[in-house]
Amino acid sequence: MVSWLTRTLEVSAALLIFVIGVGILVVAYLYVKDVTQTQQAIRRNYPVIGRFRYWFEHMGEFFRQYFFALDRDEMPFNRAQRSWVYRAAKNVDSTIAFGSTRPLNQPGDIIFLNCLFPTLKEDAVPPTPVTIGEGVARTPYTTASFFNISGMSFGALSVPAVRALSIGAHEAGIWMNTGEGGLSPYHLEGGCDIVFQIGTAKYGVRDTDGKLCDEKLKEVARHQQVRMFEIKMSQGAKPGKGGILPGGKVTAEIAKIRGIPEGEDSISPNGHPEIRNVDDLLDMIVRVREVTGKPCGFKAVIGHSGWVEDLIAAIKARGMESAPDFITVDSADGGTGAAPQSLMDFMGLPLKRSLPYIVDTLEAHGLRQRIKVMASGKLVNPSDVAWALCVGADFVNSARGFMFSLGCIQALQCNKNSCPTGITTHDPKLQKGLVVEDKARRVAHYARNLMHEVGVIAHSCGVREPRLLRRDHAQIINDHGLPVSLDAEDQRI
Repeated sequence: MVSWLTRTLEVSAALLIFVIGVGILVVAYLYVKDVTQTQQAIRRNYPVIGRFRYWFEHMGEFFRQYFFALDRDEMPFNRAQRSWVYRAAKNVDSTIAFGSTRPLNQPGDIIFLNCLFPTLKEDAVPPTPVTIGEGVARTPYTTASFFNISGMSFGALSVPAVRALSIGAHEAGIWMNTGEGGLSPYHLEGGCDIVFQIGTAKYGVRDTDGKLCDEKLKEVARHQQVRMFEIKMSQGAKPGKGGILPGGKVTAEIAKIRGIPEGEDSISPNGHPEIRNVDDLLDMIVRVREVTGKPCGFKAVIGHSGWVEDLIAAIKARGMESAPDFITVDSADGGTGAAPQSLMDFMGLPLKRSLPYIVDTLEAHGLRQRIKVMASGKLVNPSDVAWALCVGADFVNSARGFMFSLGCIQALQCNKNSCPTGITTHDPKLQKGLVVEDKARRVAHYARNLMHEVGVIAHSCGVREPRLLRRDHAQIINDHGLPVSLDAEDQRI
């Protein structure tokens, strides 16, 4: 017994000496490497120790998220916003107690105005169906869903993520936008309604020269699930810049669907070469609608707004049949896509400015019934969606909300191939964490619970269903911390 214990101690001591020796050699190697390199001054002046600075900088965002940030401190989405989505997706109790942690004096915040006589449960009705492309498209699209999945392309998202979204969307009765990456079998797998997005690179509907191909458009339109087509002019993550998919995420399958080389960066043009003015845009809309027989609209971030008046003048000159069937107004406060920070942070108008402007302008020119309006951009909670409906949106689309429902933890790795939850990576080892059947249920739960709570807000405001919400049902906090009407002059562009 004593000899065995002695032997164990000797081996342990030898192992400890070996580990210490290796550690000294590693430190010596790092010391020499740091003092001889010329790229980083901190490492050169403080060898070895200086390396911790870069590690702390990298880890800081994660420590802030879990240990230091308050519930409503973080960006782009704070813990309170994410937690509601997680609870809704898991279909667990979303009530809170002892009062709200939300201050009631922050500029831009929304307050809904309750009615003394709220709508009783027995008087509530389902959302009114809305028809897009009626009288113009050969196959118009009618749906009662007012909350749907915004554009996220296959490539930016993983196979299991797209499959879960498709299955969950079908279960919840909502549509799914393909994003600009083309139509994959995984979009179709769940049986949900689909909006096919045509990006600047025409992925999935391009010819050998990268131009729009009518035959491929017809091929996509033959799928009964594909209900509408959306021309993407710009998006919230990067107004004025095309999509970016790093070469490490361009697998053989993605390359085939998009019609591009495998393993190379997939960078879309920053605009449509054949659309250089509003007449070109209307020509493209009419072409897509005639070729496919289905409604067609466009998506844009609103910045300089002079083109809107030009668009309306062109529609009036050409006739109502040339108008877009819908306009998707995207908010200029980021998105799921990779983008230069200068564009992500500073380019374009936020939705609280641009959405009322588009709705009011269409209304003023008598186009509001002809052209449906969709709102997109950081609308992940019931209050966000209810606000958009109050302002005048017909539909609300969300991308990051549904990413949260899939289990996204806001690790800020979307532009890399290292998403820890398997949502935006093509690494099989990371994808295995995303179990499609479970996450599909969460997608459906999230959509249903959000629409239910928007209904609760509507009933508290005294209307029978969410699409009856109007601007007089809410107020917005102004720069002085006071609630004012949504029609207040200082809330417009």
